[in-house]
Amino acid sequence: METKESPDDRFVRAALEEAERCLDWGDVPVGAVMVRGQEIVAAAGNQRERLQDPTAHAEILAMREAAHRIGTWRLDGCTLYVTLEPCAMCAGAMVLARVERLVYGAADPKAGFAGSLGNLVRDERLNHRVEVVSGIGADQAALLLRRFFADRRRSDG
Repeated sequence: METKESPDDRFVRAALEEAERCLDWGDVPVGAVMVRGQEIVAAAGNQRERLQDPTAHAEILAMREAAHRIGTWRLDGCTLYVTLEPCAMCAGAMVLARVERLVYGAADPKAGFAGSLGNLVRDERLNHRVEVVSGIGADQAALLLRRFFADRRRSDG
C-alpha cells in the first residue's frame, strides 16, 4: 500500500532543498518556503555569508519575497515552512507579518524562539500568535546541519 505524502511533508521537503542550496555559497544550511493555500509563493535559503547581511536568514528572505509577490506585508493565511526552529529575530518578524502558521523541522536549543529558548510566536502579550507544528523533517534537517558544521570544523583544522 502506497503512503500519501502530506502537504506539510511536501513543503518541508522543498525547504530542505533550499537548505541544501546554501552549501553552494558556504552558508549554514537553513531553508524556508512560504505557502499560501497550496502554492509556494516564496522560497529562500540562508544568505548571511553570501550577502554579508546579518538579517539574511532564510525566514526573513522568504517573508520579504512573499510580501512582494502577494502585494502586502500582512502574510495572513500563509504558512512558513523552515528546516530549523526560528531565532528571536525571525520569530518576531513572523508575529509582525501576521504569519498564520509555522512548520519547522529541527529544534534549536541554542537560539530557537518557537519553543526552545522562548516562545515568541505564541506569547499572549503580543497582538498575534502563530500556530506551530514542529518536528517534521527534523532528522533530515539536523543531519544536514551536523554535516555542515563537521565539515567546517575539519576545514578549520
